[in-house]
Amino acid sequence: MGFAASLHFTSAEIGLSLAGLMLLLVTAWTSHNASRGITIVAVAALFGAAIFTGGELWHTSPAGDAFGGLYRVDAFGSFAKVLIYLATAAVLIVTPRYFAERGAYRGEYPVLMLFSAVGAGMMVSATDLMTLYIGLELSSLSSYIFASFLRSDWRSNEAGLKYFILGALASGIILYGMSLVYGFAGTTSYSGIRIAFDAAFPTGALFGMVFVLAGLAFKIAAVPFHMWTPDVYEGAPTPVTAFFASAPKVAAVGMMMRMALGPFGGEEEAWRQIVIFAALASIVVGALGAIGQQNLKRLMAYSSINNIGFLLIGLAAATPAGAAGVTIYLAIYVPMTVGSFIALLMLRDADGKPLETFADISGLATTRPALAWCLMLLMFSLAGIPPLFGFWGKFVVFQAAVQADLVPLAAIGIAASVIGAFYYLKFIKVMFFDEPADRAPEPRSPAGHWGVLAVCVVAISPLGYLATPWLGSVADKAAAALFLVA
Repeated sequence: MGFAASLHFTSAEIGLSLAGLMLLLVTAWTSHNASRGITIVAVAALFGAAIFTGGELWHTSPAGDAFGGLYRVDAFGSFAKVLIYLATAAVLIVTPRYFAERGAYRGEYPVLMLFSAVGAGMMVSATDLMTLYIGLELSSLSSYIFASFLRSDWRSNEAGLKYFILGALASGIILYGMSLVYGFAGTTSYSGIRIAFDAAFPTGALFGMVFVLAGLAFKIAAVPFHMWTPDVYEGAPTPVTAFFASAPKVAAVGMMMRMALGPFGGEEEAWRQIVIFAALASIVVGALGAIGQQNLKRLMAYSSINNIGFLLIGLAAATPAGAAGVTIYLAIYVPMTVGSFIALLMLRDADGKPLETFADISGLATTRPALAWCLMLLMFSLAGIPPLFGFWGKFVVFQAAVQADLVPLAAIGIAASVIGAFYYLKFIKVMFFDEPADRAPEPRSPAGHWGVLAVCVVAISPLGYLATPWLGSVADKAAAALFLVA
């Protein structure tokens, strides 16, 4: 693969990097008043990268290695990157108003968003341990800053510190696992690791694989490495929480899938037990942990843990159908999650203070009916209640598990999803059936917030089923790409 072809395959990442560097210079030489313009350019760059990547995926579905096998462009990576870029752009659209009201918005924020998107894109396309770690750290370092960006809020500072300490620990675990894998395989290339482990899989290599998967489990907030999620989600600014729950999660799940089905694909019986345990534990802990929560963002953190469990069911199948199911679930999960957190972001009192508990949104259907109905649809979709599109995401991963003879896993997942529906229904009960909270009229939300929320709600509505033929076709291509790497 020539150097020119490598540059073409990585055009989206190069474009975002150049945009980030250019905007960084603009930030350094202008006042804070230019932050809005910098944000607009950053959003445009993300949409441009998504259109370029999606266009390549739609027309030609390119597949090939870049830079000597360090990076692979295929249908799976392209699809994941489109989700990452769109989720980042959506969150960035609704971010400035939140920080500007608190006098804390700076031009560095959208610049870091661009670099985080570049790192996330590298994570899902990496085919070498070195490339993977560079992308992982590029994305993670930006995330640590986001969590503590609101320096005047002690909760934000606490969230950033917790995320940094535990994130650094997870990165160290991954790095140690990589060193063991490299020591026993003799190479950092995914294809070379697969060949070496197919020939011999010593106990030391098994430990290396376990360490790598454990570190990745932290990045996706899977049980038992989920302890940071409720505190960070609650303490971080709401736009940052929306970002954490969407783009980085897509990148981490994509990275785990490529690792498990690529270099470790020949040892699926060794890692499947780990994934099954993490899936079941995440579903149960996410469902039960959310029941007693009163803080809305903390509840959504447990919802995120719960959804990761369903995603891991598809990975546990270790089949093309399972990988396609995970891809479809991610495509549906992103608008559900982004829409939910934007709706929470729009919940404010007359003074602009966020409404954070169930008591605050009591009788919301009376005071803000449009927002209450949007939130209701999003919660029903997260619960997997038909005919909303969230039902389809759960259906395809359960179907893949049954086809892979993992019927008990699918049965437990279905039962736990019924339990999880309880706390989603609590939103509807409080908003529509409780007496309205005694508070002054709430301020109107910006048009940008309503626009992004409307797109998310339409995507998860029954209209989303119109996209199932196309989405299924793309997901099958993406899953096939993962198995072709092996």
